[in-house]
Amino acid sequence: MSGPTLADVARAAEVSTATVSHALNETGRLADATRRRVREVATALGYGARWTPRTGGTLGVAVTTYAGSAWNFLEVPYFARLLTAATATAHAHGYALTILPAARGAEAPWHTLTVDGMLLLDSPAGDPVLRALRARGIPLVFDGRPVDPRPGDVWVDNDHTATTREVLGHLAASGARRIALHAGYGDEHYTRAVTRAYEQWCHEHGRTPLLLTFDPYDAPGHGFDAVFAAHACDAVYTVYDPGGRQVLAAAARHGLRIPDDLLLVCASEDPAYAENDPPVSTVTLRPATIAETAVTALVSLLSPTAPPPPPGALTVPAVLHPRRSSRSRARPSPQGPP
Repeated sequence: MSGPTLADVARAAEVSTATVSHALNETGRLADATRRRVREVATALGYGARWTPRTGGTLGVAVTTYAGSAWNFLEVPYFARLLTAATATAHAHGYALTILPAARGAEAPWHTLTVDGMLLLDSPAGDPVLRALRARGIPLVFDGRPVDPRPGDVWVDNDHTATTREVLGHLAASGARRIALHAGYGDEHYTRAVTRAYEQWCHEHGRTPLLLTFDPYDAPGHGFDAVFAAHACDAVYTVYDPGGRQVLAAAARHGLRIPDDLLLVCASEDPAYAENDPPVSTVTLRPATIAETAVTALVSLLSPTAPPPPPGALTVPAVLHPRRSSRSRARPSPQGPP
């Protein structure tokens, strides 16, 4: 079944086919509002130039969690490590790697982008980039389970349920009785999977869930003020890299000592946490291994001779690094010093 045509987009957008061509190819003299409307209509209809298979060309990478927002994901240690490893792996297979800026959202490049395959990171619900790439038939591999996977989709991810349960068990063994989860900012699978696992663990252990919403702009950690002032929790598991620093800042402001008064585990790839006083326990999602696995799977999808990767999840185990921030002095952990 053929997809929508240029004429279909023109009719839906109530413009000429020439205007559609100019809007999608960044040519001509059009008002910005017109270009934007045509691109939005094209994305909604699933219009795009069809992909032509080849090998040894270029792979693309896009972080689409907040597609359309001008945020620099390269500043985040997780993405920085993943993209470094993805580049090295692509080069080892004879491919160049193009990293697309988050701010472009579903604009023209997604309809005309010349790549052999795409690696999508943290694709959210209703992802317009994913919709445009699927319409063009470009082979995809996901970092993180897609919200609505199709038969044949391949994704690389951690077992977030197992990891969350390991962290909560570690904190409980260190004496924590009121563990807060600091998450809930994004709509990607990672956040939802961790939250579900946390709520299930609390139900099984007779604990009352305490969910705190992460705010990337809350460097002083004011989101913890009410909870810390009321002594409503004695441990925090924060699932975004800046969250650990927010907890440390808020704890210092409220006179809470770590680990004496508050235990802390942070999911982060930032080595600075290990150098903190006290050293902060971290969960590494192993982004370099995820990148190697995902790019290798994508190359296999493109190869006319290599066996394709099995559809579904390729799982990379996360690793908990317990340090002094999550080891109660009253009930020391058997793992020894950090």
